[in-house]
Amino acid sequence: MHIRILGAESLGVRGLSCVVEVEDRKVVIDPGLALGYHRYGLLPHPAQVAMGEHVRREIIAELKDATDVVISHFHGDHVPLPNANPYQLKAQQVAPLCRTTRFWAKGPEGLSHNMLHRKKSLCEVLGRDLPNAEEQSDGPLAFSLPVPHGERHGRLGMVMMTRIEDEGTVFVHASDIQLLDSEAVSLILDWEPNIVLAGGPPLYLSWLSSKRRWGAWRNARQLARHVDTLILDHHLLRCEEGLSWLGRLSSETGHRVICAADFMERPRRLLEARRVQLYREMPVPEGWHEAYARGDADTHCYEDYVSGQSVT
Repeated sequence: MHIRILGAESLGVRGLSCVVEVEDRKVVIDPGLALGYHRYGLLPHPAQVAMGEHVRREIIAELKDATDVVISHFHGDHVPLPNANPYQLKAQQVAPLCRTTRFWAKGPEGLSHNMLHRKKSLCEVLGRDLPNAEEQSDGPLAFSLPVPHGERHGRLGMVMMTRIEDEGTVFVHASDIQLLDSEAVSLILDWEPNIVLAGGPPLYLSWLSSKRRWGAWRNARQLARHVDTLILDHHLLRCEEGLSWLGRLSSETGHRVICAADFMERPRRLLEARRVQLYREMPVPEGWHEAYARGDADTHCYEDYVSGQSVT
């Protein structure tokens, strides 16, 4: 089994996309990304936009010979979009690459009206249906029943988790569970994984009370103690506190708890969390975002920063 994480907050974008190669299958999970449209009252810094362009190119390259595509849910940082903003992945770009690819998608349970409409629009662009994969299996792939996107009975609905097995190694992709629901964590443990890639709790949001934080910590600790490698990212690393949270969890459990950048052996680039710092270090020309949206500006002068500077 070969696992590559393409996009996550520690890799500079919003998302949790990855590629898993196993047997004769190449599985792309959650081929989407976003850049937090507004944060601290600021649009994405051009350095973030440059990183987003890089991740989009990687996703498109992986889709060219993918045998399978998995969609855990239909939020804009996890799926190509027919009406993408300038910082997301356009469905029209990937449609020609996915004519014969097998799709495994989140079913209708727990999808809002907007998400159901987004799914329908995506089907139209792709020119094919996106069948419900929940509780199904196919060779090395298996999919969960719907689990909460965060808290049970929360307003964000449900997501689908993926299990992939190969020669004694079990990988689980648990997108956006946020570690806030103990039943979702129990389901992961029932799958007996060696490696888990999951979205951690959104520490940056004010509604995450001390009680919710403690519940997420307890669930993360249980998970860390039963898997060889626990990769926590996404919502967790939209703030600096997420890094210390990972470190404390690893120290307390004595197990390998890392972020996506660590797993990929790349510098940690929490660009969204450091957006104010980026604006201070590299002031953005007035009107740059409007010009970029029109195609009259590019990220060329920011590429060296993104590719060469460690932001740890």
